[in-house]
Amino acid sequence: MLLNKVLKLGNPKLHEVSLPVEKNELPQLKLLISELHDILMEFKSKYNAGRAIAAPQIGIMKRLIYLHIEKPVVIINPELFDKSSEMIEIWDDCLCFPDLLVRVHRHQSCKIRFFDQTWNKQEWHLSGDLAELLQHEYDHLDGILATQRAIDDKSFQWRGE
Repeated sequence: MLLNKVLKLGNPKLHEVSLPVEKNELPQLKLLISELHDILMEFKSKYNAGRAIAAPQIGIMKRLIYLHIEKPVVIINPELFDKSSEMIEIWDDCLCFPDLLVRVHRHQSCKIRFFDQTWNKQEWHLSGDLAELLQHEYDHLDGILATQRAIDDKSFQWRGE
């Protein structure tokens, strides 16, 4: 079961800041990207949720996000900027605590700059669901969990209740 590789809430490694990926590391990333894909697909199959995973969630402390909504996208060394002042409130979930939902505020929109899998620079304008998703994954790269962004001490709920 690949899901056993996902670090669980309480693991101190989840609070470490990840290091940038160097261009010369690209060849070694193929195996990691394949593993992140397989873990995400297994999570989707089990929980009917999951759109992205960050490398630190499996203990690989590199600034890499694997996104799979309509197609796979590899996001390397992302930078979030131009975050809107308008916020949205959502129930956030995470592969690291799959049965727990956390109510958080996220920016309604933002921009992200990153390298793709072939080291081409990309820039996206994000809003709504995609903006909140990438903010969540970006937090993982900085050692921040949704539990730390909870709106208040009543912002926790078990999935399905």
